[in-house]
Amino acid sequence: MMKKLGAVLAMTAVLGLTACGGGSPSGNGEEAASPGAGGELTPVNVGVIPIVDVAPIYLGVQEGIFEEHGLDVELTPAQGGAAIVPAITSGQMDFGFSNVTSLIIARSKGLPLQILASGSSSTGDQDADFAAVMVKPDSGIEEIADLAGKSIAVNTLNNISDSTISAAVEEAGADASTIDYVEMPFPDMRAALEQGNVDAIAAVEPVVTMAKGDGAVPVFSNYAHPVDDLTVAAYFTSDQIAEQKPEETQAFIDAMKESQAFADANPDKVREILPTYTQLDPAVIEQLTLPKFAQEVNADSLQTIADISLKDGLIEEIPDMEALLPHQ
Repeated sequence: MMKKLGAVLAMTAVLGLTACGGGSPSGNGEEAASPGAGGELTPVNVGVIPIVDVAPIYLGVQEGIFEEHGLDVELTPAQGGAAIVPAITSGQMDFGFSNVTSLIIARSKGLPLQILASGSSSTGDQDADFAAVMVKPDSGIEEIADLAGKSIAVNTLNNISDSTISAAVEEAGADASTIDYVEMPFPDMRAALEQGNVDAIAAVEPVVTMAKGDGAVPVFSNYAHPVDDLTVAAYFTSDQIAEQKPEETQAFIDAMKESQAFADANPDKVREILPTYTQLDPAVIEQLTLPKFAQEVNADSLQTIADISLKDGLIEEIPDMEALLPHQ
């Protein structure tokens, strides 16, 4: 049976990479100057995790996009939402990055979070996406329905990976309740699959590419299916920060959209910047399937994720989605 350990606020794509974030956060509740007022930049602190998905914000800083919008961005790496969400709600950080399931869960629990801008999105191609359910070539698992009754490694229980896989298995006509989801960090998944400790792994890049190098094969992408055009992750803040710092918040939204567009149009620059904030092997970086860096959040996909989360018991009721979604 699928393990139910309660809703957690952990990022989907935590890769266990060590990273240190320095500096003091700017979100201390004090009134900040308007972005660019008097030619000075307004400092903002953004919580990120060292993964492929956040390449656009690093490019935005490098290319001067945020400066053009009057912001001096300090990027603070964290291991996941367990650190970023409370830092946002307490005002220690201004903005942060999270997968959408964690944000839906948080909002349903009364945490006043709102999405500002799109982060990573599925490519929509089940055969070429940055997430995939991987198996050994001799596993006998060839189709989605074959995953019923199997053990599948996910980085966080009761979140975006297991909920989308279960929905896909049910859609394929099989019993998803027979799946045994096993929680483990992404870096541990390849060895677990190779040693036969699990039947399948729900991986994201760069684990997908590295697992393929081990000989593992994809069954399908649970980000590309069953939800169409899935917004996987997004940048967010608290209602309080958005109300107290409306100009900074709007400047961040505008700069983030430009950064997403720049990254989507310049995949080579995305690959070039990855070594500056991750420990990825250059050979792996060249082979990665990049996410789609959309400029807008797909609200329909988030509603579907909320419906799946309710059905699977991740949330007791669907939160006010208008309050969670971008207010523009």
